[in-house]
Formats: sequence, C-alpha cells, structure tokens
Amino acid sequence: MRGQHMPSLNQLTQGLRSGAFLPELGKLYGDDAPQQAERLFGIAARFAEHFSPDAGDVAVFSAPGRSEIGGNHTDHNRGKVLAAGVNLDVLGVAAKTGEARVRVKSAGYNPNDVDLSILTPVEAETGHSNAMIRGICAGFAHADYVIGGFDAATASDVLGGSGLSSSAAFGVLVATILNHLYNDAKISPLELAQIVQYAENEFVGKPCGLMDQTASAVGGFVAIDFADTARPVVTKLDFDFAASGHALCIVNTGGSHADLTDDYAAVRREMESVAEALGALVLRETSREMLLAELPKIREQCGDRAVLRALHYFAENDRVDAQAAALRRGDFAAFLALVKDSGRSSFMYNQNIYTGRMVREQPVSLGLSLSESVLGGRGAWRVHGGGFAGTIQAFVPLDLLEEYRRAMEGVFGQGSCYVLKVRAQGGVRVL
Repeated sequence: MRGQHMPSLNQLTQGLRSGAFLPELGKLYGDDAPQQAERLFGIAARFAEHFSPDAGDVAVFSAPGRSEIGGNHTDHNRGKVLAAGVNLDVLGVAAKTGEARVRVKSAGYNPNDVDLSILTPVEAETGHSNAMIRGICAGFAHADYVIGGFDAATASDVLGGSGLSSSAAFGVLVATILNHLYNDAKISPLELAQIVQYAENEFVGKPCGLMDQTASAVGGFVAIDFADTARPVVTKLDFDFAASGHALCIVNTGGSHADLTDDYAAVRREMESVAEALGALVLRETSREMLLAELPKIREQCGDRAVLRALHYFAENDRVDAQAAALRRGDFAAFLALVKDSGRSSFMYNQNIYTGRMVREQPVSLGLSLSESVLGGRGAWRVHGGGFAGTIQAFVPLDLLEEYRRAMEGVFGQGSCYVLKVRAQGGVRVL
C-alpha cells in the first residue's frame, strides 16, 4: 500500500456512494464488500461529525480479531500456539493532524484524547483504551520510530466476550495507522504486535502474552513458537480455508469470567510448579521424558492435577507442529482430527472446561457434548481460549451448518453461534 493515493473525506464518501471502492474492499471482504462499504460510510460520517467534514488525505485501516486453533494454555510456559485471523475486524478512517495528540472516536464508546507529550503510564487510564493508545505511541518512540498526531473514527464488529480478542484488534489498528501515516509502512507485523503487547502489559495493566496481537497483525493461519519470548518464531501458513468446505463457528455458551481468575491462574501456577520441581522456570525448559522419569516424586510434590496439566502441555506443543504440518500439505482431515485431540486433552488433562467450585454449571461441557452429537464423526470441536466458561470452537461442514447453528442457539440463545471465516490479511491499510 506504500505510496497509495489518499482521498479526501469527501472523495471517500462519494466513492463509497458510487461503488468506486468496491473492487478494493472486495480484496479484503470478498462478497461482503457492499455491506462493508455501507459500514465504512457510517464511520466516515462519524469522522466528519467528531473531527472535520472537510478533512483531506484520509485513509482506511482494518485489523482483524483472532481465534486460537491449537496450543491451549501453552503460551504462558513459552510453548507453541496456532491461531488465525478472522473476518470480524476493527475498521477505521484516519487522518494526520498538526497536533501532538491522538484522538479516536469508536462507535459506542467515549472519545479518546491522548497528549503525545506524555509517554509514561497514567494511573487513571489503567484498563482503558487511552492507556492502549499512549502505550503504543510510547512503544513506537522507544523503538526510534516516528509518532505523530492523528484523528480516527472506528467501529468494531469483533464480538466482546467472545474470545476473539477485540482489545488486541483495536491495538493493532492503532499501530497500523501509525505505521502507515508516519513510518512508510516499514515496521513488520511481528514488531507491531510486540509494541501492542508492550502497551497492554505496561500501560493498560493487562499481563497478556503475544498470541492475540500476532494473530491480528499477521492474519491467516499463524504458528507461533514462544521458546524465546523476546524473539518468537512466527510462521504464516499458506492454506485456503475457504476451499475446505467448513465454517469456523464460535459458540458463546454463557457464564461469567469475573470469578474465574483463580482458576486461570492455577493452570499456569501448577504447570510452573512441575517445571520448578524439575529444576526449571517453565515447562519449555523441561520435557515429557524428564517428568516421567521422576513421576512419583513430582506427584508427591505437585499433585496429580499439576502432572496432568504438564502432560497436556507437552502433547499440545507437539500437536501444534502436527496441525501446522497438516495445513501445509493440505490434509484438512488430519488437521480436524488434531483439533479434536486438542479439545479432548483440554477436557481430560488440562481440566479447564468447568470449575470444580461450581459443578452444577458446565455450559462449555454441554456445548462440546452437543457439538459431538450434531457433528458425529465429521468436523471438529474444542474449548476456545482460557476455558472454564464462555466459548467453544467448532469446524462445521457447510451442509451441517444450519443444523448446528439451530442446535446451539436452541440451547444457548439466539445469536450465540457466530459463523466466521479465516481472514488471510492482518492489520492493513484498505484505501
């Protein structure tokens, strides 16, 4: 997109009305281009309302949500993950300004206004999007990249609470805007992802890993190896999901994550307790063979659940490699079998499908059981994300899609089953 002409806001709105931008939008959105043109027209109108109706040199940017495909609860012990960008995104219209401040108006949210003369954390912003914007600008500055002011109007259809990482998508959008408006698009997707992670960790106060940001920045199927967290190995896999004959479904089974912090923390804590008993900091510095050689001692010291979670970790790392290999050779049937194996391991060994503190409530377990019943021996299903409550993931053959959606929504409510596509592009300038 380097050197691409930037239209004025008026030219953008006229082109959206006339359909002149449909070919460009089609490269990203395919058959959904007309609907996205209408969506973008609304964002442009919001830009005119909140900033300037006569703005010149505006540009359009997009960053996708993401879905974890493999590597459930492995990244925090420097493991391997497989993720994919999805077709739900944060879409924005942005323009440079002569001021040292970033102003963003996102649909449904209060405006953001960040003074770029302050590039240190502001306590009152912790947990909010102002902190994300400020942290990203600080990350650019620390890396000796150019920062500058811009105005942006955005809208997101990355579903909050769905495990599709709407926050990472917003961060990648902001980083992509800065990359294109001020840095000639020279910064790699991985480095943009690392800057967004830095912002989340140090400014937002969210101790997240790097998977979400990387999947959003890179797009498509992405294998990530976190053996060296400062320099993770990121491999984009060339696989045409649209030709697979399946839809990617995310089902929100309900349940709040608010009281599950201890459950999430226990997974990491128990895995690391096994690593410590083996003389290491994280499981990536050990092996399955080391654990089995000292199994009686580790059981006594750490407990059986910790041992099972460690065994899940080792197997899940191997599965990520096998999944990536299956996609590379175009063997989707083998890939689906590995997805089911991943889900089975999460249920049996990692034990993050429901909390033992509330055994009456097992919506994720129920969603997985219903998926197996509807899909039978076809497709695949697994927990999605951290687990214990929330969402499951299913790869559903297209001829079973409506039956599957009816079954899920009949139990978990209208609109609980989201039908997605894998998006090949990560954070991009669209127009």
